[in-house]
Amino acid sequence: MTTDHTSGFRRVMPTDAALRPLLDDLTAEYRRRYGPNNEMTSFPDSDFAPPYGGFLVLVENGETTAGGAFRRHDESTAELKRIWTHPGHRRRGLGRLVVRELEREAARQGYRRVVLTTGPRQPEATALYIATGYLPLFDTGADPETIGPLSFEKPLP
Repeated sequence: MTTDHTSGFRRVMPTDAALRPLLDDLTAEYRRRYGPNNEMTSFPDSDFAPPYGGFLVLVENGETTAGGAFRRHDESTAELKRIWTHPGHRRRGLGRLVVRELEREAARQGYRRVVLTTGPRQPEATALYIATGYLPLFDTGADPETIGPLSFEKPLP
């Protein structure tokens, strides 16, 4: 929770206190779904900082309600990571807003394509990415548990 009472998206550094709810809840969520893992420590904070990456949080009435990040995948491709909505604010379309804003920010930084992966035990994330125009790079008819990480891609306008 931040003490900022403005609402809207804010670009923040990976060490910003406004990220704490996002990072803590994602860590707990991944542990519930997958057991102990290192997903949240798989990449250094610097990957999510300018000039090649960024973290965005959606702040409403001083509370971090949603957010996400992107990092450089290659010269023309960004990878979305850490997309999250506070449990008390789900089913409001905030995930879609986060994805759209991350895409805009990545395009502003010159990326022309976005890739991302989600885990096989996150059907909500899979549905979000398909609904926002991402092409699944896996057999959608197969049992997700047999595939492992589920990869997606999307060109940026």
